[in-house]
Amino acid sequence: MPEFINDYAAGQHDSRPWGDWTVLDAGPGYAVKRITVTPGGQLSLQRHEYRVEHWFVVAGRARVTRNAEALNVGVGEGVDFALGDVHRVANEGAENLVFIEVQRGSILRESDIERLEDVYGRT
Repeated sequence: MPEFINDYAAGQHDSRPWGDWTVLDAGPGYAVKRITVTPGGQLSLQRHEYRVEHWFVVAGRARVTRNAEALNVGVGEGVDFALGDVHRVANEGAENLVFIEVQRGSILRESDIERLEDVYGRT
């Protein structure tokens, strides 16, 4: 059986300059978060060394960057990120953007965020 490191636990919550996240579930090799991005907010342009992600939009509209692609993702739509994909999400709308993020990988922790660019000065 492979060894997994998962620093997430159900109920964890954190506020960020762009909104907040809450861990809905976590286990060996996976974590599920609800992420809310306020109008005008955007996550850092980032990539991960140890995890892949799937984002599924449940409210609002997402402007997603994935490598060289720019995607508009609406309610009921999702997008996948492979290991090392450069990505970000922005909320260009007037209402909160809410999406479910499913992380899968051998090491799941906040320190596996390599920020390449950030409008909030966190690089």
